[in-house]
Amino acid sequence: MKKTYKATCHCSQVVIEADLDLSQTSFRCNCSICRRSRFWPAIAMPEGFRILSGEGELTRYVFGSQKNHHYFCRHCGIRVFGVGNETPIGKMYGVNIGCLEGVTEEELSRIPITYVEGMHDRPDRAPEFFQYL
Repeated sequence: MKKTYKATCHCSQVVIEADLDLSQTSFRCNCSICRRSRFWPAIAMPEGFRILSGEGELTRYVFGSQKNHHYFCRHCGIRVFGVGNETPIGKMYGVNIGCLEGVTEEELSRIPITYVEGMHDRPDRAPEFFQYL
């Protein structure tokens, strides 16, 4: 069931709100940026995503196919969210679960995870090795 969550960067300059269902799968990807930043997103649709403050404090990074846009706080460097523009479900927001407020460790441990083979651009399957993600 969807619930509205607030998420912030480390310095709280960027604050977003998203309607998420944490009983649905989240994602861990082995592509070069997700692997390096340890990004762990839950999915929000455009109508369920709002930037509450700090939009001007965001830095956008785009690479490779330029389909995905990665947003970081320009002060603390934390990636609160990213935008997938060409996904099987259309445009969506990946909200960093590690930035959610009010989620207990127990709740985090129950969030299902789908492992994605992003390193070789095969999002339809899990990587051979994924335990480190």
